[in-house]
Amino acid sequence: MPYTMVSFHAHPDDEALLTAGTLARAAAEGHRVVLVVATAGGAGLASSAVLAEGPLARRRLAELHASAEALGCARVECLGYEDSGMADAPSGAAGAFADADPQEAAGRLAALLEEERADVLTVYDPAGGYGHPDHVQVHRVGTLAAKLAGTPVVLEATVDRRLLQRVLRAVHWLPGVPADFHPARFAGTFADPERITHRVDVRRYAPAKRAAMAAHASQAGADTGRRTLEILQKLPRPLFRLLMGREWFVQHGRAPGRPLIDDVFAGLRDSR
Repeated sequence: MPYTMVSFHAHPDDEALLTAGTLARAAAEGHRVVLVVATAGGAGLASSAVLAEGPLARRRLAELHASAEALGCARVECLGYEDSGMADAPSGAAGAFADADPQEAAGRLAALLEEERADVLTVYDPAGGYGHPDHVQVHRVGTLAAKLAGTPVVLEATVDRRLLQRVLRAVHWLPGVPADFHPARFAGTFADPERITHRVDVRRYAPAKRAAMAAHASQAGADTGRRTLEILQKLPRPLFRLLMGREWFVQHGRAPGRPLIDDVFAGLRDSR
C-alpha cells in the first residue's frame, strides 16, 4: 500500500546529506515523497565566483528542484523564511527561521501535512544534528506540526554518533580533510546509538544520493576551504556506497530495539 512521506529540512542540500537515500528508496517503492524546506539557504557558504552569478537563494532553490528530481520527489515546497546563518555567525536577516514563532510556522507546515494526508514526517533530532539554529527549529516546528495535523509517524533524521566518531578518527588526519572534521567537534552531536530505532539500507540508491549531492553545486566549495559535499563527491563510488549507504532515524514514541528497523513505514504497517 502506498504511503505519503513529507521530509522537512532547513535549507537546500540538507536533504541530500541526511535523507536522500531514504527518499529515493521510498519513491522507487511507489510512495509519494514531498520535500519541504524552511528557507532557501541565502546565508549559506559559497565561493566568490558563485556569489558573483546572482542571488544565492535563487540558485539554491533551483538546485533543490534538481536534487528532488534525482530522488523522485513528487512535490517541492519552500516555506519562505530567511536563512538564520550559524550560531556564531548569524545572518541578522529579518524573518529568520530561527526567530519565527514556532506555533505560526508549525501551522503552515501542518496545513501542508493535512493537504498531503501525510503518513510520515521526517525532522531532525532535538539538537539539530550539529546545532545549527535552523536545524533546531526544524525539530521544534516539525514536531509541533505533526501534532497539529495528526501525522502518525515522526522520524528524526540523524547519524549514529558512535559510528561518526569512528569515521572521523580514521580520516581527520588525512591530507585535504578540513580541520573542523576533528572528532572533538562532533562529540556531542547527532544521536546516541541507544536512541536510534531505524537504520535504513540505501546502498541500492547510492547513485541517486550522489546525484542529489551533485545538484547542490553552489555548496560544494567555498573560498575558505573544502566543504562536506565536495569531499563526499570525490570519494570513489564503492567507498561512497559503503560510507553513505545507511541512514538513521529515531521514531517518536517507539522504544529502540534490536535489530534496528529497515523500513520507515514499519510503524504504519505495524498498526494494521
